[in-house]
Amino acid sequence: MTARAAIVVFPGSNCEGDCARALGALGVATELVWHTDEGLPDCDLVVVPGGFAHGDYLRTGAIARFSPVMGAVRAHAAAGKLVIGICNGWQILCEAGLLPGALRRNSGLKFVCKWTDIRVANAATPFSTRAEEGQVLRVPVNHFEGNWYCDRDVLSRVHANRQIVFRYADNPNGALDDVAGLTNEAGNVLGMMPHPERASEALLGSEDGRLILGSMLDHVSALAPA
Repeated sequence: MTARAAIVVFPGSNCEGDCARALGALGVATELVWHTDEGLPDCDLVVVPGGFAHGDYLRTGAIARFSPVMGAVRAHAAAGKLVIGICNGWQILCEAGLLPGALRRNSGLKFVCKWTDIRVANAATPFSTRAEEGQVLRVPVNHFEGNWYCDRDVLSRVHANRQIVFRYADNPNGALDDVAGLTNEAGNVLGMMPHPERASEALLGSEDGRLILGSMLDHVSALAPA
């Protein structure tokens, strides 16, 4: 079985090619989907890549959430299929109500672009089964608004449901509870600020991102009919 991924592209997205290359190297068939499309191709997983959707005007992801394609993304998620939002993609998924909390400007109001270490907080999700709990992955960040925040009630639910998948070892943006990536309550939608597609080849400095992307493929393969 060949897994299929739809990569949603907005005006200002800039990481769709990176995601297509990283997934393609793992044998995934990828298709770019423009934000004005009202539907998705037949696919196993949806990727909302990084960049600056609509120039990040108004508030990151606040305009993108109204794009026609997001209705199809919501339906895909509601069907229990995998969705991953990376960097700006995470911001969009939060604005669209698919993930809890919000992303604020980095502490210190400085753009951050560097390699960072993230620790696997939950290795039992569709996005982390190839890793071990507590394992540290080297994955880069590249953002200005990656400071995840929520209120106490939401944080309590996030902890109770073990939705936090990755935590920063050295928090670069001030995110609450060092959160670098977390899922929805159902566990099939992940938002993460670090870029796994930029850590998918040894030439890039790390292959740790393949553990994340590969975990998704394992999940899709396990659900495939015999």
